[in-house]
Amino acid sequence: MNLIGEHTDYNLGFVLPIAIDKACYVAAAPDPKGKFRVWSENMQDGREWPVEALPKLSPAKDWSDYPVGVAKQLLAAGVPLGGVNLAIYSAVPVGSGLSSSAALEVSTALALLGDHQLDRLEIAKLCQRAEREFVGMPCGIMDQYISLFGQAGAAVKIDCRSLENETVRLPDGVAICAVNTMVKHELGSSAYRDRVRECSEAAQAMGVASLRDASLEQLESARPKISEVVYRRARHVITENRRVEAFLAACAHANREEMGRLFVESHRSLQHDYEVSCEELDYLVDTALALPGVYGARMTGGGFGGCMVALIKPELVETFESEISRAYHARFGIQPQIYRCVPSAGAGEELPTP
Repeated sequence: MNLIGEHTDYNLGFVLPIAIDKACYVAAAPDPKGKFRVWSENMQDGREWPVEALPKLSPAKDWSDYPVGVAKQLLAAGVPLGGVNLAIYSAVPVGSGLSSSAALEVSTALALLGDHQLDRLEIAKLCQRAEREFVGMPCGIMDQYISLFGQAGAAVKIDCRSLENETVRLPDGVAICAVNTMVKHELGSSAYRDRVRECSEAAQAMGVASLRDASLEQLESARPKISEVVYRRARHVITENRRVEAFLAACAHANREEMGRLFVESHRSLQHDYEVSCEELDYLVDTALALPGVYGARMTGGGFGGCMVALIKPELVETFESEISRAYHARFGIQPQIYRCVPSAGAGEELPTP
């Protein structure tokens, strides 16, 4: 889950995610018939293909594209794959903005690798390629990266250009809660591609490789050459990168109020400049900010539904949960799901309990 730095990753900027205490599990066993077989416990659905057919497979436009895309990338990287059975179960809610697709990609990659060694950064890149080139979503690398590099009790600042990271300890006295709107508007996928294109257009107008390298002064100079929409998209990304740096400084000084203020500023920028929020997310943010003990709140993830994340005084979490559930249900007739998010370690092997 991303704390701050939204829609900056594919602009090669800065992000500050955490790995959370929810997981996707993939168990692997050899298949003596040389088939690549996948079974989803969540979907109660399974597929199979001859391993030799994997390189030529086209997307099925469903959940199976994620493990197939990863398998294709492993083969392209020279990792040998024999017949294998994969059994998948995920506790990460789908469509919530909590990176369920990256969790599936990374856990599939680790299960297929087995004892074969591959650098964790290379695994993250490989999983990103699977989503971009096979699934067809032009995503940044943040979700796959944090799924592998998550730190218990800390956030991770990622430089999405250099792919270097920095562990960021969060101050005591702050609880993190995500509230799932339980909606996902269909506009999300097409709008994501539009934002990628609009950001590229803004960068070209300013003569920079990506918006990571742009300043507000450069944006103002280029304003006559771009549309108002493209101008606002770029303004969000440039100011959001600044907010990540400001949030780090606030963490270092345990300035919880400033952390919360930056959360709200980020949401308003996503709401008005980037236009990836929605009525349900805006309502949750506005409602949260009126509750006792809430430092700040913002949407997290791609937008158009999914989750809001809030920073809260730990002793008031239960009050927050009951009040926001009641208000949201009264407004939309939907019972939201609330997750207390604990920064956790990244993906790894988990041996069965005897």
